[in-house]
Amino acid sequence: MSNCAIILAGGEGKRMKSDKPKTLSEVLGQPMLLWVMNALRKAGVDDICVVKGYKKECIEEYLGTLDFKVESVFQAERLGTGHAVMMAKDFLEKHDGNVVILNGDAPFMSAETIEKSLSQHTSTGCAATVISARVDDPTGYGRIVRDESGNLRAIVEHKDADEETLRIDEVNSGGYWFDCKMLLSVLGSIRSDNKAGEYYLPDAIKLLLQSGKTVGAYTAQCSDAVLGANDPAQLEELNQIALKKGYTC
Repeated sequence: MSNCAIILAGGEGKRMKSDKPKTLSEVLGQPMLLWVMNALRKAGVDDICVVKGYKKECIEEYLGTLDFKVESVFQAERLGTGHAVMMAKDFLEKHDGNVVILNGDAPFMSAETIEKSLSQHTSTGCAATVISARVDDPTGYGRIVRDESGNLRAIVEHKDADEETLRIDEVNSGGYWFDCKMLLSVLGSIRSDNKAGEYYLPDAIKLLLQSGKTVGAYTAQCSDAVLGANDPAQLEELNQIALKKGYTC
């Protein structure tokens, strides 16, 4: 059984005010996409598929410069994270192990977090495991709601959360481990009947829970795992954090 990875890298990142895909924006001189790929490879996950979208030729050109092989698929329309994973269905069908799905603009998702979340995922026999973190300010993040046993009961988006749920400081990083076959069993059932008309990957978690499957959540030891950048100021902040903490790509 081989483990694999899908990196979501189709976003335009309009607020970046850049002429390239967001994931090619740099932290300490290296694209955020490379930070994520290097973390995966250090964690022993070499079979990687990048979902490209906006200015796909820039992603293709960059991947062509690497000294390791990475597959890529094209998401012609950006219709949400679930839709992005649907574009990688053929890639998923080639695997019978587990897949980790990560955002290409989360440069501090470490190899240690990837390894330890996989270890928990496999030892507990969960259908899926959400990578979470505890943060000082959870505003804007989806909250991790657990049951009495510590298993995941729900991921509740900030806008949908009641007062009690808003007090939860454990948040969704946007990174997930899935059993490949389990993910494929629900992927086609994700619907876009929401205000944005998009297919959301967390709905795969909801569908697995509704079918009686157990879903876990692994809490990253460092909350930096959830950090990304949506504008130049946040990108600069990531650069400052990397310098201060000695992070390397």
